[in-house]
Amino acid sequence: MTASTTPLKAAEPSATRPVHPGTRIGHIHLKVADLDRAIGFYRDVLGFELMQRYGTQAAFLSAGGYHHHIGLNTWESAGGSPPPPGTTGLYHVAILYPTRASLADALRRLVEAGIALDGASDHGVSEALYLRDPDGNGVELYWDRPEEQWPRTEDGKLQMVTRRLDLHGLLAQAAA
Repeated sequence: MTASTTPLKAAEPSATRPVHPGTRIGHIHLKVADLDRAIGFYRDVLGFELMQRYGTQAAFLSAGGYHHHIGLNTWESAGGSPPPPGTTGLYHVAILYPTRASLADALRRLVEAGIALDGASDHGVSEALYLRDPDGNGVELYWDRPEEQWPRTEDGKLQMVTRRLDLHGLLAQAAA
């Protein structure tokens, strides 16, 4: 990234114009204290593929051969500790699974690895598992229900909820 010496001006204000609907979050990049430990979580527990590694400083992991969905580095954080409560920063990263069965498989992996959940919710639009990675970063693993199943108000507006997620029922889906 380079700095520009000429200030940029937009042709028109964009405050009321929404971003293109095809826009997506491409990847996350996390500062970690121990690269091997972080790789052990994202690769060995969650199942992401290690695409490239730069010694003890950085690694890039992916689902399905993409260049990277998750970047990990120790550039400013080797041996560091998570930020204390009451500070700003990442609340959680959300990893979207394509089906309920694939989310169930993720839950199976967490159970087998002995990783505790912070919570599990049915939001009406999605089902979600909440946990912490080894560096204390919040992680949400979820799948979205088809849009036609999303709860709506009488006037058609989205009405998300937070209900208890049936973990036993979800885990049974992993065995199916």
